[in-house]
Amino acid sequence: VCDIEVPERLSFSYEQLKRYHLVERCVHVPAREGSEEEILLVHSSEHLEVAKSTQTMNEEELKRVSGNYDAFFFHPNTYRCARLAVGATLQLVDAVMSGKVCNGMALVRPPGHHSQRNAANGFCLFNNVAIAAEYAKLKYGLQRILIVDWDVHHGQGTQYIFEEDPSVLYFSWHRYEHQEFWPSLKESDYDAVGLGKGKGFNINLPWNKVGMGNSDYLAAFFHVLLPMAFEFDPELVLVSSGYDSGIGDPEGQMSATPEVFAHLTHFLMQLANGKLCVILEGGYHLKSLSESVCMTVKTLLGDPVPEITGEMAPCLSAVESIQNVRAAHKPYWKWLMYEDTSFLQNLSTKSHLLKKANTNPSTEQESKMTNNDEAVKVERFLELHMKNILFPVPPIKTATTTDSKGSAHLLPVPVHLVKEMDKTEIKALVSGFYADLVKEDKTLLSLGSMLAILDKILKKEVCNGIAESPTAAVSVAVALRHSVRFGFQRVLCIFVGDMQIIPNTEDGKILMIHICEKERFTFVLNNFLLLLKDAEGNDFFSAVLGFILPVAYSYQPNLTVIAVGPNRSLGISEISLLFALLQGLAESRIFAVIEDTEINLMQSVAKALMGASTPHFGVYVPPTQEKVNKIKILRDQFQQEWKMLQCSGKLSI
Repeated sequence: VCDIEVPERLSFSYEQLKRYHLVERCVHVPAREGSEEEILLVHSSEHLEVAKSTQTMNEEELKRVSGNYDAFFFHPNTYRCARLAVGATLQLVDAVMSGKVCNGMALVRPPGHHSQRNAANGFCLFNNVAIAAEYAKLKYGLQRILIVDWDVHHGQGTQYIFEEDPSVLYFSWHRYEHQEFWPSLKESDYDAVGLGKGKGFNINLPWNKVGMGNSDYLAAFFHVLLPMAFEFDPELVLVSSGYDSGIGDPEGQMSATPEVFAHLTHFLMQLANGKLCVILEGGYHLKSLSESVCMTVKTLLGDPVPEITGEMAPCLSAVESIQNVRAAHKPYWKWLMYEDTSFLQNLSTKSHLLKKANTNPSTEQESKMTNNDEAVKVERFLELHMKNILFPVPPIKTATTTDSKGSAHLLPVPVHLVKEMDKTEIKALVSGFYADLVKEDKTLLSLGSMLAILDKILKKEVCNGIAESPTAAVSVAVALRHSVRFGFQRVLCIFVGDMQIIPNTEDGKILMIHICEKERFTFVLNNFLLLLKDAEGNDFFSAVLGFILPVAYSYQPNLTVIAVGPNRSLGISEISLLFALLQGLAESRIFAVIEDTEINLMQSVAKALMGASTPHFGVYVPPTQEKVNKIKILRDQFQQEWKMLQCSGKLSI
C-alpha cells in the first residue's frame, strides 16, 4: 500500500555514508529496543497494547487496525521496528549526555513526529523524538530542550505532546499551502503558539507554496529560529530530521539542495554546548535523502561546510510567513520586544490557490509518470551537483606560527605550527606590492608570521589560521590585497574593536564590516564598508543574527578575515561565537588577526576555529531599544543590496 516509506531509505543512506568514508569516522552506538516504560513516557497504555497486538495479526486484521489511523500501515514487524527506533534514539541521547560523543545521528525507521499520545499517524507509531525529550528530562534533569523539526510535514504529534510545556521549545517548518497540504490542520499555522504555560514555546513556520530553497531555509534560521534558540538557551538540541524538505522529494516538492542541511546543522552545533542529536524522520527521494544525510554527518564530524548554492534571496511567500511568525511570537520573546512586527496577508500565494482550485487535476497515471521523470532528472542533477560542491578537506584544521613571545605553545595542542616567512622574502614582497601600507620595521617583521599562515589558507593546505600582530589594521590591509592578488574575488572582512581601517583599492572585491565603539566611518568607500556601532552583550545577537549573517550569506565570500583590535565592545564569548557562526561561509576558510595578546582570547578563538563548542553566554538580557533601532536602520538601508535582510524590519519588494 505504501510505496515510499521503504527499508531502502536506511540502506541507501548507510551505503552512501560508507562511500564517503564517514561510517569509519563515527563511534558506533548499538541499537536496543525501547522499553514499555520508556514508550509510556509519552504514549498511553491503550496505544501501546494496540501496537503490541499487531505482531500476531494476519493481513486482513492488520488492514482493519491500520484503517483506524490516518496514513499508517501495520506489518507484523512494525511493533519491533518501532521499539528499535525508540531505543536507538535513546541510546544516542545517552551517548551525547554522558559525554561519550559530542553529537550524533540516529538512522531509524519508522519515523515518529506525527505519532500522538493515543494514535499512530503518518507512518509514525511511537514518537521517537518526544520520548527522547521526556527521557532526557527524567534521566538527566534537563529543564530546557529544543526540538527542531525540518521535515516538510508538520509534526503535529510533537506539537500536541508539548504544547503546554515551557521546558520544550518546538520549532517546525512545513509545507502548508493555507491548510491544503497534509495533515491540513488549522493548528499547523503560525498563530498556534502553544497553550497555557507553553504559550510562545510552539513555533510553526508554514510554507504556503512549494519550491522553497536554500535561502528561504537560511532566512528562517536567521530571523526566527536562531534568535529564539539563543534566548531559550537549551541544554540539549534534538532534530526531527526529515529530508523530504530537500530537492526532488515527491512529498515536499521543495528545491533545497543537500548542502543546506550542512549549514543548518552547523548553526545548531553552536547551541547547548554542542549537545546535538539528529534523528531521521521523512525523506523519500533516495538520492536526495542519502546525500543530505551525508552532508549532516560530515558537519557533525567537524568537516568544513560546503559553500551554499543558489541566489541568496528568500521568496516573497517565505518573507510573509517569517514576518507572521515574528508578529505572532512578539508577546513572548525578549528579542522581539523592540522589533517592527506586523501581520501580512500572504497575498503572494492566496491568488495561486484560487487558480489551482479552477484547474482540472491530471489523471493519477499522468501524475505518476511525471513524478518518475522528475525523480530521474533530480538524481542526475544531484550526481553532478555533489561533485561540484564537495572539495578535498585540507589536512590541517587550524594553523599559527611560532613567535618570539612564545604564546603559540599556550594554544590548544591540535593547532598546527607553521614556519614564519623569511625576512628577506618579506622585504622583497613588501617593497614590490605593499610599500604604501608598511612604514615601520615592527610591522614588517610581524608580516612574516601573518603571510605564512595566510598562504597556507589560500593554497588550501590548512582550513583556517590565527596570527598575532602589533598593528592588526596594517596586517589586514596587506592580507586583503594579498588574497585578491592570489585570485580571491569576494573577501569578507570583519573588524572588531577600535582601529583605523585602511581603505583598499580593490573595487567590489572586499566587503568590510566594522563593529566598534566610536563612529569613525559612516559611508561607503570604494568597496563596501558597513558600520555597526557598539554591538555589545545581548545586542550582539540582534547585530549578528539580524544583520551580519544575512549580509555575509548574501555576499557569499571566498575567504573571511576577522581582525580583533583594542577597546572592543565584544567579550571573548561573543567573539568566539562570531568565529564559529562564520565558519559556515567560504568552505570554512577564516583568517584571524588579533592585535590584543590576551592569551584567553587567543585560546578561545583557536578553540572556535578548531570546532570546539562555544562558551556559554549565561542568562539572556534583551537588547536595548536604541541598539535594535540602529540595526533596523542599517537593515532598511541595505536590504535592496543584501536580500537576506528582507525578512525583518520594513518589507521592501
